[in-house]
Amino acid sequence: MKILVVEDEPSISNLIKKGLEENGFEAVQAFDGELGLKMAQRSEFALIILDIVLPGLNGLEVCQKLRSELNIQTRILMLTALNETNDIVAGLDIGADDYLGKPFKFKELLARVRALTRRSGTIPPPPANLLKVADLVVDLDAKTVTRAGIEIKLTAKEFFLLEYLMRNRNRVLSRMDILENVWDINFDLGTNVVDVYMNYLRNKVDKPFETKLIQTVVGMGYVLKEV
Repeated sequence: MKILVVEDEPSISNLIKKGLEENGFEAVQAFDGELGLKMAQRSEFALIILDIVLPGLNGLEVCQKLRSELNIQTRILMLTALNETNDIVAGLDIGADDYLGKPFKFKELLARVRALTRRSGTIPPPPANLLKVADLVVDLDAKTVTRAGIEIKLTAKEFFLLEYLMRNRNRVLSRMDILENVWDINFDLGTNVVDVYMNYLRNKVDKPFETKLIQTVVGMGYVLKEV
């Protein structure tokens, strides 16, 4: 499903594009109002994300031309840093379907996008939230772990430890790194809890399999990597 992003700030536009593509959409960019208007005429889009403050034609002018002059009814989500009632009302009056004030959180933008595109047709399912290293797979949504297709049962703490290792694959993690991020302890209590749980994890994730993914780096810590 293709979405046109008309936003003149490259950092914001690129962030929106990247986020949309990670969630199964195709995103096309325009950095001014005139180009956005031309692109909206040339291609079929499921949604137009349209900033109000643009060089050349502003977002309100683009929206008005699309609706009144060209009779293009593609759904439009207006972005505005102004976030004033008059601008919001003006945008909705000339045919915008929704608005979002800046600054915004991407998850809020994504929720608006999904709602608007759902009205236009079928939206793509969200991508599976998986972490993979070799044949080891962690499903962050279902909270399951498999290796070579075999399900591995982990305790909650073992799961969070493995998740942290996989998110930092190929990076040597000190015991202090692990304590701070898995146990939320920011000082060394002289405990061997990290080594104990790493042993638990190895017995389940590595021991039954030929290839060992969790490695000890002597004097430095642990690393999970594909050998």
